[in-house]
Amino acid sequence: MSSERLLRLLSLLQTRREWSGPELCERLAVSPRTVRRDIERLRGLGYPVHATLGAAGGYVLEAGAAMPPLLLDDEEAVAIAVGLRAATGGAVEGIAEASVRALAKLEQVLPARLRRRVTALHAATTTLGSPPAGPVAAPETLTVLAAACRDHERVRFAYRGAGDRETRRLVEPHGLVSAGRRWYLVAFDTVRDDWRVFRVDRVSSPLPTGVRVAPRELPAAGTAEFVTRFLAGSQPATRAVLLVRASARELADRFRVTETEIEPVDDRTCVLRTSADSLEWTALRIAYLDLDFEIREPAELRDRVAAMAERLARAARPGHVTGPAASRRDDRCT
Repeated sequence: MSSERLLRLLSLLQTRREWSGPELCERLAVSPRTVRRDIERLRGLGYPVHATLGAAGGYVLEAGAAMPPLLLDDEEAVAIAVGLRAATGGAVEGIAEASVRALAKLEQVLPARLRRRVTALHAATTTLGSPPAGPVAAPETLTVLAAACRDHERVRFAYRGAGDRETRRLVEPHGLVSAGRRWYLVAFDTVRDDWRVFRVDRVSSPLPTGVRVAPRELPAAGTAEFVTRFLAGSQPATRAVLLVRASARELADRFRVTETEIEPVDDRTCVLRTSADSLEWTALRIAYLDLDFEIREPAELRDRVAAMAERLARAARPGHVTGPAASRRDDRCT
């Protein structure tokens, strides 16, 4: 029983930055003396557990150069393997190669039963890639911001806003939201005294301040809802309304939008109200639907889709080349 409790203690220490003594006693259903004894056993096994002072006391599992392997249960190991495979084609700058290396190491040490589960899932899954779409988030920036969200620690960074104007920010990070090709940080801006949403690819030089604060109450049900509301309110010019020949459920599965953006008309038709960073991106997403649709607004989107359709129609005609490539070919022929 003591070995099983020790593994449970190690698992708890790995899930959070700091645990108080009373919290560990409650989770493990043991006395403070037993917790202290188990902490000493972990230290003897090479795990750098640091004790903090205070009335309640606390424990932190610190990172170190000789850190023993992570303790993962079966579901966690499979989840990490699947996540690493997905990250090889993700929207985080420079992470694909590192994900491949990490996945290779993990699969080498997976037990046979888990390796078969991961292999079966990979073999049965096909990823539909999306077109290139501008800047991506730096992994080191995401790491700093994620740690600050976890520890409720204020962070300073430079932020490049509209018109490439750069400002310095001091924020209290609340959470990160991955929205397809974009990462967003939800944080309370201490200078502006208000909640803000920051595109992570526009954040540079994030610096933790070491100042921890009590978490503030987010004025939304969750970070995803807050980002959705923020983007809808900040980008009215890119709002699009379409009549789609599909059920609301089918459209939600294909277009990956929230229920609030879809209004069912009948069992086979619905109205889609959505927005994106640009009309070009909206046009590309619509083209991937493989569903019949009608653009209600804006008129600019109709023009973009019509131009795209014309280019695709020209490209489908044998021997028809347009643009710079055609000019170079004509130059060679004269």
